[in-house]
Amino acid sequence: MTTQTATPVPATPAPVPLPVTAATCLEDRAHLERTATLALPAGTTRLLLGPLSPLAVDHTLRTALSDPTVRVLDARLARSWTPPRPGPPAPEASELRHRLHQLATAKRAFEAEQHRLTARLALLDQLTAELLREVGEGTGFDQPEPQRWQAELARVEADQDAATERLQQVRFELAEVGKREREASVALEQAEREPTELLAHLELTVQAEQPTNCELTVRHLTACALWRPAYRARFADGELRLEADAVVWQATGEDWSGVRLTFSTARSALATAPPLLREDRLQLRELSAEERRTVEVDLREEDIAVAEAALGALAPAELPGVDDGGEVQVLSAPAPANVPADGRAHRIPLGAFQVPAGAERIAVPELSPVVGELVSFRNPADHPLLAGPVELVRDSGYLGRGQLRFTAAGARAELSFPGSDDYRLHREVEEHRTSTGLAGLGQRSVITRTVRVHVSRLTPPEEAGEQSITLRERIPVSELAAVEVRLRESACDPRPDEVDAEGVVRWELALAPNSRRTVTFVYELTATAKVAGL
Repeated sequence: MTTQTATPVPATPAPVPLPVTAATCLEDRAHLERTATLALPAGTTRLLLGPLSPLAVDHTLRTALSDPTVRVLDARLARSWTPPRPGPPAPEASELRHRLHQLATAKRAFEAEQHRLTARLALLDQLTAELLREVGEGTGFDQPEPQRWQAELARVEADQDAATERLQQVRFELAEVGKREREASVALEQAEREPTELLAHLELTVQAEQPTNCELTVRHLTACALWRPAYRARFADGELRLEADAVVWQATGEDWSGVRLTFSTARSALATAPPLLREDRLQLRELSAEERRTVEVDLREEDIAVAEAALGALAPAELPGVDDGGEVQVLSAPAPANVPADGRAHRIPLGAFQVPAGAERIAVPELSPVVGELVSFRNPADHPLLAGPVELVRDSGYLGRGQLRFTAAGARAELSFPGSDDYRLHREVEEHRTSTGLAGLGQRSVITRTVRVHVSRLTPPEEAGEQSITLRERIPVSELAAVEVRLRESACDPRPDEVDAEGVVRWELALAPNSRRTVTFVYELTATAKVAGL
């Protein structure tokens, strides 16, 4: 008789912790670095490290060992799925989870009762229809049973009233339970986090010539992590203090604790595929007689940085990209930081500086009826300032949000702070169209526009002294010889202090307390007879 001995199944090694020690946040992902110290015996060893984020990108996995005598034979990510625990929460679960389970159970009970009552009412309606049909048939065959019919109809009507009343009560209670369940779900989401159901581990096979202790470094990309620059500006007494932060979001499934953070503007996803080449055919054709006689023109609006800065353009509602001026910038956090995997925004300080700054009251009545304060300064840092939202703060506290444009090192930057409520602006525009010359003999169309801006300063009685504001308006700029734009300075009151190449007209106005001034300027658009579209 032969005895067979069962071959022992090798036990799964216990996972070795592999925490995140450094992270490089990109525009739409993050490059993580993990380190662990391994005690390896001589020979081949299979290790299980983790858990890791299940969002790790497999083909970006890279491993390195500090001991050159140790060789990595295989490294791969293995994911395991842990389904949620059925039934009620465990006894050690929080009271909030038990409350949410009770509400969900009560909601299911009310929904089932609602379905039963709805079906019962449908059957009672069908029974009423059958009784009425029987009444009709019995009356037609001269077999009336008024007492029985009346009793049965009364019973059905009583059942309908009771079911309808109970259905309304169930619907009301169902709405209340649903409301409390939503509130409990929101509270649970803010207070606790569901355990991760999908986990990933690193399966590593190494070969060592002799027993050794070495450090393992693992690098890989992961999704659901990004960053954006943000600032906080405080202006007081001619000094501006600008604090630069990095706002980090991450929902990778694992918290980052004591991690060295680096922030890069590199866009690795843009170079993954070459552009597609398509044919671009150009065709020439003869212009028709009508096209040779007519020049089509159109008015095009262009954003002017000065006007936007004067208004304090806010950041858009959607999350914008990182504007680095076309050159990759890399910023490092001065100290390790903690970033929980809750998907919320976490501000990481990057640095701050304080510089002298000048303030100027700016009015752009074409775009806004308020007067803002434009604060300008030079970037003293040795690196550019990335574009991003700015929290505006003064001695009185938080004022609002502005936008900082990309600013190179040593370049001039502008921030718009909310101005005083003492000023009121009112803008009026008049337009007249005339023509000069004879038809067919150099006839020209002339559009004359007169713009009046009324500026009022309303102050309390105890305030004295004049204040200066800069008023900016604009006139069109022509790109065609057939259309001319001319500012009639003789008709302007007062005459403008400056007219730049972009058509921005500027006045420096001094207003005494409780005074009012009117600025008038006139410009003409002259077009030949061939121009159409004005």
